[in-house]
Amino acid sequence: MSSSTCPCGSGNLMHACCGNYHSGQPAPSAEALMRSRYSAYVLGLIDYLVDTTLPAQTNALDRESISQWSAQSTWLGLEVESADVFGGKPQHAFVTFIARWHDSAGEHSHRERSAFVQNQGRWYFIDPTVTFKAGRNDPCPCGSEHKFKKCCAAYVN
Repeated sequence: MSSSTCPCGSGNLMHACCGNYHSGQPAPSAEALMRSRYSAYVLGLIDYLVDTTLPAQTNALDRESISQWSAQSTWLGLEVESADVFGGKPQHAFVTFIARWHDSAGEHSHRERSAFVQNQGRWYFIDPTVTFKAGRNDPCPCGSEHKFKKCCAAYVN
């Protein structure tokens, strides 16, 4: 494993930070998962990005577009503004961050408030670009066995 500084902005070495999660250890928090996902974009770890997205959404992800964006961007940094965790089973969280990158169109900055859910000991990113096919009274796509309206509905745009 690399002895370089982790791209997530923590200041830690890769092997003591996101590298652990990329190797299979579950991220201990939504913020750690979000940071490791940023690092995965930097490193081109597309399988990791897919694997850490809510499983009910992964079939709808455009792997080719994700891969192209990852490869064609020079990643300039990540700033985490806040991480708010909400209790309950399953736990949910919002992480607000700013990601910066450069591509053929110039330099960009993107601020986002991402939603996450923890299920069966793992945190997952709830991708706002992938629509849920769940009605209010349907089982929640996160696998919690709760109705969608009582679980993830409040965390989906």
